[in-house]
Amino acid sequence: MSAQFKFLMLGAMYENGGNTTHRFLDGHPQMFVYPFESQPGTRLVNDHLSSTFPVKYRWPVFSLEATAEQDYQAIIDEEGKVRSRTPHVSKFRHMPFELDDNERKAIYTRLIKESGRSRANNMAAFFKATFEAWKDYNRTGKEQFYVGYSPIIVVDADKILDDYKDAHFLHLVRNPWSAYADTKKRPVPLSLKDYMLAWTLNQYHALLFQKKYPGRMHIIRTEDVMADPYKTLSQLCKNLGLEASESLKQPSWNGKVLDEVYPWGTIRKATPEANLATALELSKEEQEQIRLATWQYLEVFNYSNFLDGKVLARV
Repeated sequence: MSAQFKFLMLGAMYENGGNTTHRFLDGHPQMFVYPFESQPGTRLVNDHLSSTFPVKYRWPVFSLEATAEQDYQAIIDEEGKVRSRTPHVSKFRHMPFELDDNERKAIYTRLIKESGRSRANNMAAFFKATFEAWKDYNRTGKEQFYVGYSPIIVVDADKILDDYKDAHFLHLVRNPWSAYADTKKRPVPLSLKDYMLAWTLNQYHALLFQKKYPGRMHIIRTEDVMADPYKTLSQLCKNLGLEASESLKQPSWNGKVLDEVYPWGTIRKATPEANLATALELSKEEQEQIRLATWQYLEVFNYSNFLDGKVLARV
């Protein structure tokens, strides 16, 4: 199964525009776009990054002794399973979504019986079963790529690209001032120091894997998506061998245009003006602390003069 699996995974540090870009890709006629954060991790993920990033966002590890049914249960997929099983407590309960999680599990099990268990086969089956079980999904009949999104999963991009020879990875980066200003709005936000450590780790892995997997590891600034989503994402589609679509001009969910990306992410209005205004909510002291913590990546992504309202092209 996995050998023929065309897959695009998106990753981004928290509040870096991953959900926003995911929603801009949603209506593309050649993409099966997962409806929520994919959250494919399992509780068996245990490495040097496990104390820094939640395991639900990581590429999974499966038990050697498990059955297909146990593998399915192990995949955390919190947003998807909550919306399907207990919709009244889901933040997406206002959106129509006809998917029975028990049926999806049965489809998944059938696919694994055909392919055999492996990490690559397990995750291909998970995405395929989702769209087979999703009754009111707006199909076009032209879908080629399965598209997922999970925050911070760029740290595992090498595993994904090694698992699937036809896979691509898209990493989104947003200037650290706006990103941190948005994360401060969470009920229990990360400290500035901890947030910047995680932000820089994301950029380090993205740039490293871009060198290791040229042509398959893509990096796009969220600022460029906000300025011109059609132009920016059309180039990505071209790199994937897909058509440019008018749907890239607006965010959507199951093809239905969204007035704002929230609650898929904290970015309500994906505009350059709102992005800059968000950064300027920070105090001068916070702005300078962030500049110091991220100085190297500010140069790489051409963010050095962002607070002055100058968003230059990435060099």
